[in-house]
Amino acid sequence: MSLSFVLPAFNEVGNIGRSVARCVEVGESLGIRFEVIAVDDGSSDGTCRVLDACAAADLRVRAIHHPRNRGYGAALKTGLLAARMDRVFFTDADLQFDVAEVRHLLEYSAEFGVVAGYRAPRRDPVPRRLMGWGWSRLVGTLFDLEVRDVDCAFKVFDRRIFERIDIRSLGALVNTEILVRARAEGFALIEVPVTHYPRTAGEQSGANPRVVLKAFRELAGLYRELHGLSRGSAEQREGGL
Repeated sequence: MSLSFVLPAFNEVGNIGRSVARCVEVGESLGIRFEVIAVDDGSSDGTCRVLDACAAADLRVRAIHHPRNRGYGAALKTGLLAARMDRVFFTDADLQFDVAEVRHLLEYSAEFGVVAGYRAPRRDPVPRRLMGWGWSRLVGTLFDLEVRDVDCAFKVFDRRIFERIDIRSLGALVNTEILVRARAEGFALIEVPVTHYPRTAGEQSGANPRVVLKAFRELAGLYRELHGLSRGSAEQREGGL
């Protein structure tokens, strides 16, 4: 097995260096071939300089830069499509997860094409938790997708998924789109609980009104196609650490 770590980042200068270093540390502890791909989505705070320094110091680290901010989904897509290893793990660069827990997800990756973490419990402010719960219920109903925490940024994929699907979402719908399209291609999914920590640096953008509006626009635009795909269901199971 080999593993690509994918880190989408926007204005994460306070976190990105530690996040990349942690991925390298965990990759080495796994004893497998790995790479770290960090995608700077047009940051204006020095994130790009930190990433370039990380890449210069370690050939296993690759820094990719968007010349302007294109959105979370676009940054994630860039990283996923750049991955070269047979398993692809992504998480956010804000240090709200313990990357070492990827070990538990990898235990299921031979049997399941998608191993999706869910935050247990979620350590965000109450309004954000309520928004996340409502969004997961909404997309679950629309697309017949029984996932308790659809946007949890802690997932492992079989890289072949990204050879078969076309990711179109540029914003918050990207997780839903990937899961629905992967299921339509016959890849099975399992959910695994992961530890979640409060953010200590940088700012969250998920509750930004522009981000929310963009998500609903994408939801309306992709509903017809994705709803058709959602009718073909793959096996889903719930797992534990």
